[in-house]
Amino acid sequence: MPVVNAIIRPVEERDASAVAAIYAPHVTEGVASFETVPPDAAEMARRIVATTETYPWLVCELPGSGVAGYVYATTFNPRAAYQWSTAVTVYIDARQHRRGIGRALYTSLFALLRLQGFYNAYGGITLPNAGSVGLHESMGFRPVAMYKEVGYKFGRWWDVGWWAMSLQEKLSEPTDLLKPDATRELPGRQDALDAGLRLLR
Repeated sequence: MPVVNAIIRPVEERDASAVAAIYAPHVTEGVASFETVPPDAAEMARRIVATTETYPWLVCELPGSGVAGYVYATTFNPRAAYQWSTAVTVYIDARQHRRGIGRALYTSLFALLRLQGFYNAYGGITLPNAGSVGLHESMGFRPVAMYKEVGYKFGRWWDVGWWAMSLQEKLSEPTDLLKPDATRELPGRQDALDAGLRLLR
């Protein structure tokens, strides 16, 4: 049964502090991110504004907990022919693990990406990370590449694997991509946002 009063919604600039707080431990204590200095709220707000001009960025709010996780899409490669492909990332508050938030956020994100016209999603995972691999493969991602010892952090070299998922059937001539704002009036937009709510627990 879905969590009562939970919300998956587009990120807003006011969420920058909460998003930065969720992200910071992945920078200072983990290797999911290869950044070494966590961005503050002001920098996170800048990233939110820059990203959401083209790609969706969502947060999950739980009753009594505020923002419990976030997910976003971003540029896979800036060359024009790659424009229908996107890289995706999800981060969950460490206190909210095992509640289905990652799957819920990804489900809603992918529904929005389809509305915009994207065809491929890619995720990079610093290895080993059985939890992230399990999440991505449960969503339909499959491994496609491995970069051996590509990043150096915390005194050692780390491998990064790449996983890919097809978002929808390819057309011989893909349509122009919609900006996130252009999807606001589409009939399926709210359904897309709500698509992941049933997975929360």
